[in-house]
Amino acid sequence: MTHPALLKMLEKYDLTNSNSSYDALREILQEMVLLGLYDAGFFKHAAFYGGTALRILHNLPRFSEDLDFSLLEVNPNFDLKPFQDAIVDTLKSFGFDITIEIKDKSSNSAIASAFVKGNTIEHLLNINAPKDITNKIHKDQTVKIKLEVDTNPPLDFQTQNIIRLTPRPFSINAFMLPSLYAGKMHAILCRSWSTRPKGRDWYDLIWYIANSVELDSIHLKARLSQSCKYLESNKIKIPENLTKENIKELLLERLETLDVEKAKNDVQPFIKDMREIELWSKEFFVAVIENIKVK
Repeated sequence: MTHPALLKMLEKYDLTNSNSSYDALREILQEMVLLGLYDAGFFKHAAFYGGTALRILHNLPRFSEDLDFSLLEVNPNFDLKPFQDAIVDTLKSFGFDITIEIKDKSSNSAIASAFVKGNTIEHLLNINAPKDITNKIHKDQTVKIKLEVDTNPPLDFQTQNIIRLTPRPFSINAFMLPSLYAGKMHAILCRSWSTRPKGRDWYDLIWYIANSVELDSIHLKARLSQSCKYLESNKIKIPENLTKENIKELLLERLETLDVEKAKNDVQPFIKDMREIELWSKEFFVAVIENIKVK
């Protein structure tokens, strides 16, 4: 029998095809993991950020894959193991049988990571997915949620506690929108694309600009100062003081290297309405970038 809290959470999802059912399952599991982390006291040490934070906490209209966190202070010895039992127990209380695989962190890595795994069919049945959908899925297929914790975070970010009422009341310590925006801007300016640009970054940029979010320039400077592969490899100097104008210049320079069609291909699996990206072109992004707000 499906837990009543799950029935409430399912009201906003379309379960009429396998892709949308899987997206719903993944997102519900993400929220359950966040609840388990809250139960374990994780948010006393870390804050939620990244694309999934924007999706779950601020209704970004695209799905997102991973759960990203930043420690509140540098701790290279941070370990996820003390939190795994609470995650397992919390998900079990809502009918999800999962395992957690914690990756051994190498000494030269600042990222502590883990995977939450479960059987896809079992969990789809738990959220009342139709049998004609579950019958098409291999019996051994797994659903995975990746957790990553930055143990050496650039600081100067702002956080807030956000109350969630489902699956039961709890709170999440998360980056405030301007600091979330700074993280996304860092990804756009610094990520090594090779031949696969991340269209999701540019989609999120449009969301921030459309919602008049002010970019946290102090946190962006902290991130750029810590690392920026693209700017470093191209010998592009990071301005001493970040302003709206020089951030726009950096963005426009990065835009020159963007393959827009490949960026569209990247974001398509994560959105429902393809009309959202039909205007995408370099000229479109130049016009959008004119509207950024910086604080």
